[in-house]
Amino acid sequence: MESLWLSVKLAAWVAGILLVFGIPLAYWLAFSRWRWKFFVEAAVAVPLVLPPTVLGFYMLVAMGPQGPLGSAWSKLFGRGLAFTFQGLIIASVLYSLPFAVQPLVVAFEGVDRKLLAASAVLGAGEWSTFRRVILPLSLRGVATSAILSFAHTLGEFGVVLMVGGNLAGITRTVSIEIYDRVQSLDYTQANRLALLLLALSFAVLSFVYGMNRRVRRRVWIPWASR
Repeated sequence: MESLWLSVKLAAWVAGILLVFGIPLAYWLAFSRWRWKFFVEAAVAVPLVLPPTVLGFYMLVAMGPQGPLGSAWSKLFGRGLAFTFQGLIIASVLYSLPFAVQPLVVAFEGVDRKLLAASAVLGAGEWSTFRRVILPLSLRGVATSAILSFAHTLGEFGVVLMVGGNLAGITRTVSIEIYDRVQSLDYTQANRLALLLLALSFAVLSFVYGMNRRVRRRVWIPWASR
């Protein structure tokens, strides 16, 4: 299925990008003492309550020929950004941002502060402490972040339709194709696609819960044995 493969590819790109940018953002949200931090937390959480069509509309405007993203993209690459796969990636990253960041923040905040203090006493810097203490103890959160952002992107509809339209092989994801099938009264094919998406989503979430159970085991910290 071309539309299913396009959805999986989009979800994989979004999950990867969100891990790269979400981990440092979540680290800052978890440990920063800036008094106005709640504004950033609110901005990250906005997609949870904002209708997808509203976010999609503003993203479409920003990606248009006169929009800041669209004009900058056109100058760099010589083509537009709206109604392209790249445009879908950017919009989906923003839409799935809270699903990636919030599990990471919870995981980072759950690390025992005594371990961080011990790391500092032993002379480890912030980066070393993050790499050798915080990250290993937060693997459940990292896995949950990646899989939730993947699963959320896999089934998104409103943002994809607003930003990408319905271009076969370019922006027509599986959720858009299901909608098309229903509109054309092809309920048999719509049901097949919906069941396939349901099974894939269930498998992804089952993987998350299964992985979380395994990561509950004690994580060995190299410096702790010295």
